[in-house]
Amino acid sequence: MKKVLFTSVLDSFMFLFNLPLLKLFKEQGYEVHVATNGDEEIPYCDVKHKICIERSPFKLNNIKAIKELKQIIDKEQFEIIHCHTPMGSVVTRIAAMKARKNGTRVIYTAHGFHFFKGAPIVNWLVYYPVEKYLSKYTDTLITINKEDYDRAKSKFKKCKDIQYVPGIGIDEEKFSVDMTQEEKDNLRKSLGLKEDDFVLIYPAELSKRKRQIWLIEALEQTLKKYKNMHLLLPGKDSLNGKCEELIKNLNLEKQIHILGFRKDILDLLKISNVAVSSSRQEGLPVNILEAMYTGIPIVASNCRGNRDLVINGKNGYLVELDDKDNFSKSVELVYENKDNLNVETNKKEASKYELSKILKEMKKIYNI
Repeated sequence: MKKVLFTSVLDSFMFLFNLPLLKLFKEQGYEVHVATNGDEEIPYCDVKHKICIERSPFKLNNIKAIKELKQIIDKEQFEIIHCHTPMGSVVTRIAAMKARKNGTRVIYTAHGFHFFKGAPIVNWLVYYPVEKYLSKYTDTLITINKEDYDRAKSKFKKCKDIQYVPGIGIDEEKFSVDMTQEEKDNLRKSLGLKEDDFVLIYPAELSKRKRQIWLIEALEQTLKKYKNMHLLLPGKDSLNGKCEELIKNLNLEKQIHILGFRKDILDLLKISNVAVSSSRQEGLPVNILEAMYTGIPIVASNCRGNRDLVINGKNGYLVELDDKDNFSKSVELVYENKDNLNVETNKKEASKYELSKILKEMKKIYNI
């Protein structure tokens, strides 16, 4: 039986991004292996390997992880190895050097290089040389946005096959079930929202990279100007309550709603009027893709990933990273219905990223 190995640092990454690919290999008759540092059972996985890989490039455990993974790779003789996450890909490509000589294909999906236009210099010093060096030990490098693709094509000459695949795919079936008006009303009521409230939503982990604190500051005066405008912030809090503290200091508790981790993001999108993103950088943002597929306009920071999806003035607005005034004005334009945006453009653009289309591209790359 042919074997395939998927690697990343965390189990959660497999759940979020790789289940359709694992399923694809199962359907093609492969024995599917997964290697991470976690203990969770992964659907469509036949054999789970736990290795002591860590996210930080400065952890000595990663040297041990290379040895552990090399033993697994040499023993199992995989036909394909597909690695993900920065350190997952570093450990895997080093561990698979011997296997490549024996015919194993090593594929790496970069879900957003840590070096990008505007990135801190330390990111360029640490990650860029490593990625450039290891590119020669990569049979296929997959990038998910145009900036990363262009840089890889121009700088990583020793990788013979560099592909652009736009993201992980939007599962059309998740959007096939419509909410009734009663269901929408009930969900709004459960959040303390009225029928005529104007709802902004930013589904994302509360973090420095996603910049919810910047967003709250940018929207302060707009929210105080329009009392029926609300901001929903669903997502795990990695800022230790700093957003809630700021909201309280600004007296915006009634209009900004910290929701925590939610499993009903698609329903929340369906009761929202605008999706916003203040992120500093993205790979290819699922939150914006899902908002586009829902058919609501976008107001987003002009960063890598966001600019791949938002067509300024057509399906939303792109705002420069530190321009709080223009961000709030763009939201007000949509609120006042003076935006001239065509939400049908959103749905049409989003259809390019459907999971069925992405899987067709991946089957070509895998040659299965």
